[in-house]
Amino acid sequence: MKDGYIDFANSAMGAKLVNALGLPKPLPLERYKEGQPVIKGPVLIGGLGETPMLAELAKAFKSIGAQTLAHAKLPQWVSVANKEGLTTGRWGSDAKPGEKVKALVFDATGMDDSTQSDALYWFFHDAARSVLPCGRVVIIGRQPELCKSPRQATVQRSLEGLSRSLGKELKKGINAQLVYVAEGAEANIESTLRFLLSPRSAYVSAQVIRIGQPVGPQAAPSDWSKPLAGKKALVTGASRGIGAAIAEVMAREGAQVICLDVPQAQAGLDEVAKKLGGTAIALDIGAPDAGQKLVDEAKAQGGWDIIVHNAGITRDKTIANMKEPLWQMVVNVNLSTQERINDALVESGALKAGGRIICVSSISGLAGNMGQTNYAVSKAGVVGMVQSTAPIFAERGITINAVAPGFIETQMTAAIPFAIREAGRRMNSMSQGGQPVDVAEAIAWYASPASSGVTANVIRVCGQSLIGA
Repeated sequence: MKDGYIDFANSAMGAKLVNALGLPKPLPLERYKEGQPVIKGPVLIGGLGETPMLAELAKAFKSIGAQTLAHAKLPQWVSVANKEGLTTGRWGSDAKPGEKVKALVFDATGMDDSTQSDALYWFFHDAARSVLPCGRVVIIGRQPELCKSPRQATVQRSLEGLSRSLGKELKKGINAQLVYVAEGAEANIESTLRFLLSPRSAYVSAQVIRIGQPVGPQAAPSDWSKPLAGKKALVTGASRGIGAAIAEVMAREGAQVICLDVPQAQAGLDEVAKKLGGTAIALDIGAPDAGQKLVDEAKAQGGWDIIVHNAGITRDKTIANMKEPLWQMVVNVNLSTQERINDALVESGALKAGGRIICVSSISGLAGNMGQTNYAVSKAGVVGMVQSTAPIFAERGITINAVAPGFIETQMTAAIPFAIREAGRRMNSMSQGGQPVDVAEAIAWYASPASSGVTANVIRVCGQSLIGA
């Protein structure tokens, strides 16, 4: 569904009116177009000390083809970058800011005491006004739960407050993220940087991402424009909306897509599969034998590499007015079915070693929502499933992660009453709803063979929604 308010607020007459009334003025977000570079514009690097992260950042930026600049308080970046053959220069001085940049990247992995937080202040104080519209901020730290001392854990945990505040302060379509990198896992950051610095992450903001040691084989794709080439990906609920967008992005990334939906959606399902050169499976995944049917189908195709659990339903009622079948139906389709399918595909080997399981949760599962107790239980359960099964699946070289969409422009949200729909659109740092492709882009990042260090993560695709923030 198109959001006409964005066009109005950015027109000559509309801009005057919204400014006079103090209304939100959402900027049209830049979204990825096939063939474009990861990032258009310089990346300003800041940090504290010469950490192991700097060398890996230089390697990643060289691979990405990004232009970098060194903040005045991190002059060592120039020599680190030059060692990798990366062209770079200095940005600004202690007294004067430098040129406009597309992204800010701060390496905080060397911080081990709160008294060092001044380094954060000086970098972001100097550069906050220099970020171009739809720019990016990435802060890199250490996982507090793995820190060697309480003081180190304390200052690293403080980075979450900084990233979330920056996401709300910078506006202009700029997002901010925090990436915790475990010691020894620095070399696993490239796929995450490519996602976060690019327009693919347009509607992801104020998220905390954890990168650890590789689960299964870790290999950079031979062609970053087709990282899923040779992979087979099952996408459930693929006949329309978010599911169709996921299937489309997976195909764009090079995957052979298997589109699944209920038999009642056969026409739309066939249309999507035909468009993408994929195959279609009409199946009720809530049926007791669905897991075995999928195992048989996967083995007939030589095994699958990626499973995207997108299929889901709502049956909204307050719990006092809800009939038991509505509760059971939602929990079964949205949660229990995923558990059964995962177990069947993993145990049988139908999901190959090095595979990816990606689930769709919801901010309703993280924050709750009136009239959606059944839905919230199912979507919170998805988070629990991801986090509890990640170590188990890791033994087979399989990662499992989830996205939690916020207000996404779909047929379902188009049916919401106008006032509630507008509140959902505006109550986030981007002051607008997301698009189905925003969810799909995050899923494609999880699915990449270079994302083997990313597991047990739950990332909100919500434009930093105020709900549950």
